[in-house]
Amino acid sequence: MTEIGHRMKSLRERAQITQAEIAKLCGTNQTTIARMETGKTAPSVKILVWWADYFDVSLDYLCCRTDQPQGKLYEYKPRARASGEEMKRFIEMCFEPNSPYNEKLKNALIKMMEEADK
Repeated sequence: MTEIGHRMKSLRERAQITQAEIAKLCGTNQTTIARMETGKTAPSVKILVWWADYFDVSLDYLCCRTDQPQGKLYEYKPRARASGEEMKRFIEMCFEPNSPYNEKLKNALIKMMEEADK
């Protein structure tokens, strides 16, 4: 809890904003900000999201899950559990029928999917 408060305080101080000023901006009071920054009170999700948006950092950064302000960069790797035919129908639905590249892209994805199933 204290780490999150320190991170919040650091962002606020680097922006040269007082506790009273930030409290007014985010709709709380200076005492609450002081208690959050010292770890005596847990910030609400609403406050954390507001802080992340205001200082343009990720929630991962605010919650000390990373030291990179843009946050962790996740690589989405869904596991395909559908059958080959179900995946083909899904791919068909994903593309704009009037696009000149639709058929090539669709076929490339289907081919990649079929090769991955081998």
